[in-house]
Amino acid sequence: MQVSDVVIIGAGHNGLVCAAYLLKAGYSVTLLEKRPVPGGGATTEESLPEEAPGFKFNLCAIDHEFIHLGPVVEELELTKYGLDYLYCDPVVFCPHPDGTYFLGHRSIEKTCAEIAQFNQRDAQKYAEFTDFWQRLLKGIIPIFNAPPKSVVDIVGNYDIQKIRDLFSVMGSPDGTLDLIRTMLTSAEDILNEYFDSEFLKAPLARLASELGAPPSQKTLSIGAIMMAMRHNPGMARPRGGTGALTQALLNLVKSLGGQVLTDQPVEKLLIDSGRAVGVRVRGGQEYRATKGVISNIDAKRLFLHMMDSAELDDADPALRERLERRIVNNNETILKIDCALSEPLRFEHHQHRDEYLIGSVLIADSVKQVELAHSEPSIGRIPDSDPSMYVVQPTMLDPSMAPAGKHTLWIEFFAPYLVEGAEGTGLHGTGWTDELKNKVADRVLDKLAEYAPNLKRSIIARRVESPAELGERLGALKGNYYHVDMTLDQMIFFRPLPELANYKTPIEGLYLTGAGTHPGGSISGMPGRNCARVFLHTQQPIAQKLKDARDSIKSTVESVFKSF
Repeated sequence: MQVSDVVIIGAGHNGLVCAAYLLKAGYSVTLLEKRPVPGGGATTEESLPEEAPGFKFNLCAIDHEFIHLGPVVEELELTKYGLDYLYCDPVVFCPHPDGTYFLGHRSIEKTCAEIAQFNQRDAQKYAEFTDFWQRLLKGIIPIFNAPPKSVVDIVGNYDIQKIRDLFSVMGSPDGTLDLIRTMLTSAEDILNEYFDSEFLKAPLARLASELGAPPSQKTLSIGAIMMAMRHNPGMARPRGGTGALTQALLNLVKSLGGQVLTDQPVEKLLIDSGRAVGVRVRGGQEYRATKGVISNIDAKRLFLHMMDSAELDDADPALRERLERRIVNNNETILKIDCALSEPLRFEHHQHRDEYLIGSVLIADSVKQVELAHSEPSIGRIPDSDPSMYVVQPTMLDPSMAPAGKHTLWIEFFAPYLVEGAEGTGLHGTGWTDELKNKVADRVLDKLAEYAPNLKRSIIARRVESPAELGERLGALKGNYYHVDMTLDQMIFFRPLPELANYKTPIEGLYLTGAGTHPGGSISGMPGRNCARVFLHTQQPIAQKLKDARDSIKSTVESVFKSF
């Protein structure tokens, strides 16, 4: 039996971020990772070692925007531990069937000039559209970087400019009502409100749907912010792949004395007199915690699969049913395709330039196509008759990820976890078999080849991961890499449930972090940082808490008065 102050279940990037803050505060930390490789969804691996040696693939996350909205990289000084971000420009390319295309640069002005080639009015409206979302983003960033129920922390994150940005999108009482209405509507509604052209609306709808729902989904208009974020703070990738972020965090954690143990799948949360005291892994080894246990996995798996029913009911008799019935996941997940290429893609019918491939390439022919790509999986159907997809060729920005002159290809295709009509067959009864996943991958690649005809002859090898396999690898319940759908009713102080939203749980000494907690999925490190803050506050005497409150309020007040 091993003992440390804190045991963290899962060494995903949020678990590692949380561990780093706790280690810097003087606590001993052990992280337990089920896979042989730490990082969760933030890994870069040579996944085709025999067919394509030397090719490195991002097996899940690839484009980093959210992490640049918070202080994690700076506070943890991750550049000292090997992290080097490369910024994309252009940031997105979306070819359209009629020969038009959307080319988004990091510069708003250059993007508007590209749009103006095809529609002058939409170019003008794009500047307004982006300005609105960027002001809103700046106004709500302080909420992302604080525990959702901590008014003191939230207030302390505001300065005068952020306050101005927030009020600029609210304005008068009617302006506030209009903002509320905007938040309650859909990305598709907002895009129709601003734009006329399908070549522009389709890629913006595709980016909005990265939150895991169709563009018509009400309460998810916030998805329309995704393109604005590519202008500022910008879209970046770590040199060497997403796994370089994980490696920098590992370097930091280990330098501070943290312990990261792999091949340690946690099977049981240990409870003693209503308090979390450790975990048991497969094989029977126990890891004890004197201060607390932090879970980087989703709440459903933690409470419903790793605890005795009696222990959960003793802590909160209503929690089991609320976890089972209140948390909503819509069956949408990802079929992932990675290819080793002998040459870069060429979009011959769209004034091809190699720089188009630096950012992400979207195959989004129309808003309707994007809608079907996200609505059909919810009822178990595979939207592969006319596939929409998110494509990246990482080696155009970072040649180090493949042998000289060669390239990698990353394809994200949304698909159902449970396949309609195939229940009870395939991996874990999901319907997914090797034959089916490869058949779908063939259709996806056929569609991409319509735009880049050299694709087929350039493929050296490929790896296809079905939704069932992705869920098994990540340990994501029903393949949901966000843990909980990112709809408004499951965000901020509702994520994953109101009683669990501030990272604390009814079990004393048990905390939550990860994608299923505020502010949600993607690469940000914010859940890890926020959870660490809550944990440290519970360990501090009341005098320290009062000091933190005083410092936060003082910082905000000073910022306001300095502006006058």
